[in-house]
Amino acid sequence: MKNYIDQNAENIINLIEKIVNIDSGTYVKHGVDQVGQILKSEYEQIGFNVEVLEQQALGNNILIRHPEAVDPQIVMIAHMDTVFAEGTVAKRPFKRDGDYAYGPGVIDMKSSQVTTLFALKALMENGSDAYKNIELILNTDEEIGSINSRDLIERVAKDKKYALILEPAQEGNLVSERKGGGKYFLKVTGKAAHAGVEPENGISAIEELANKILKLHKLTDWDRAINVNVGLVKGGTSVNTIAPFAEAAIDVRIQTPEHAIEIDQAIREICSYSEVPGTSLELTGKITRPAWTITKESLKLYEIIADEGAKLGLDLKHEKSGGGSDGNLTGAIGIPTIDGLGPVGGFAHSEKEFLYIPSLTERALFLANVLERLTVESKNLVHETENISSK
Repeated sequence: MKNYIDQNAENIINLIEKIVNIDSGTYVKHGVDQVGQILKSEYEQIGFNVEVLEQQALGNNILIRHPEAVDPQIVMIAHMDTVFAEGTVAKRPFKRDGDYAYGPGVIDMKSSQVTTLFALKALMENGSDAYKNIELILNTDEEIGSINSRDLIERVAKDKKYALILEPAQEGNLVSERKGGGKYFLKVTGKAAHAGVEPENGISAIEELANKILKLHKLTDWDRAINVNVGLVKGGTSVNTIAPFAEAAIDVRIQTPEHAIEIDQAIREICSYSEVPGTSLELTGKITRPAWTITKESLKLYEIIADEGAKLGLDLKHEKSGGGSDGNLTGAIGIPTIDGLGPVGGFAHSEKEFLYIPSLTERALFLANVLERLTVESKNLVHETENISSK
């Protein structure tokens, strides 16, 4: 498999360049779908069945499975959306500079899409049946919490023995736990009036929103790893007008399921009443990702994966991440889950985002070996279960 992957090193980077140079922010449906069509074609060329799950507002989710896969035991999840607005590629397209590549989504996570494809190709070229033991989800809304694809992920994952999440490696390491999180949106309505002629007739939505922001931020509790952050605000019509509207986007990060209930109730309580007479409030949103904490089953999965890494000279630790991923969803429903199986890079979600090119072939081979090992492990688990049932 190593020879096959090494021989395809340029094909790997060329395909990454092709999909990086497509704007595919979550809300850029035509771009996300263009990336999906390219990947669909690649998988169909090697004999996989590709089911496109149409969506109106966001990109179409994709479910991939080989026709000879009878009861696959591994779910793999990789998202096609990025955080970047349409037009970003025109400003800073894919660029290669020595051992590094740059561009929107290059590490989060378009390079993972391609290493996954070539890992499966390598298994097929090597005569391994492990490619028949996977079901692959390419979703399109991970960057906004997988709100629409959550049902798909949980439905496909619920009967699997392992979940592999293909987010980029965390400084080369794996991820075994992640904070939970949510998004809330608060709209405030007031009344416009001229700020110089008749300010007494106005009702400031911005004043009301400011009151709420102060209270929301006080929900942050560093000791318990709870963070509530109002990250976006806008409102008003002009500097000399009492603001008739204002709105805010609120990000929440929590450590445990109990924290999720507590913070959700607190946010709803704060936003249930107005402090500036005459204003009205509308709150939408929820906790979108449950907290994912490591279990003994996930720890065992990590040990298997780390063992395969060691065979390639990789010293793979596991760690907790403050950011969310689709691993929150599979981990929270009890599926042994490990994340961070993509290539190495950094500065995701920024103009500095980069991919370390030598990690592409290394991580593709590593992933192929992991899939082959887990196929053996899953068969052993089936036999153990059958033996217990027969007693």
